[in-house]
Amino acid sequence: MSARIGFTLNPEGYEFIRREVKKEDVALIQRVFHTNDEGKKGYLTRVDLKVAVVELLGYKPAKFEVNQIFEKYAVEVAEDIQGLHLEGFTSCMCAKLAGQDEDDEIRHTFMALDAQCRGFLTLEEVKKAFSSVAPHVPEQVIHSAFREIDQDGDGRVSFKDFQFLMKYSLEDHI
Repeated sequence: MSARIGFTLNPEGYEFIRREVKKEDVALIQRVFHTNDEGKKGYLTRVDLKVAVVELLGYKPAKFEVNQIFEKYAVEVAEDIQGLHLEGFTSCMCAKLAGQDEDDEIRHTFMALDAQCRGFLTLEEVKKAFSSVAPHVPEQVIHSAFREIDQDGDGRVSFKDFQFLMKYSLEDHI
């Protein structure tokens, strides 16, 4: 994940710093396209696009957003039928991924795990999340990971601790 996400101040005002779209992101976008190209026709319909956006970005786009995407990126694939080819889908989704704020994503994930809205995660909440997402992980591993994340040792994982964990990269520390 890029460390340069957010805003910067320039002489004209604040400017959004766009996230770098990596090769892995492009490969994922293309895989999602091929997965959602029903009938392997070489393009996505409006319905296919909605499903692809849900799979890739985690939300169902509104009809207005789908219309905007089709106006900008779609081509006529048959008489009175528009479709979104791989190139158009890739361009559109790369632009959307570049505009995502990773801190916002981390905040939403933290809030989803913080079931009681206390501003921190307890060991019980982390165990519950693991049991629904990865039930095969041994409890001892969960305890060990929790202790590692809980940097101040207060038995709680604060948003700051969680954010550090989510942004931590081995490549930066080797």
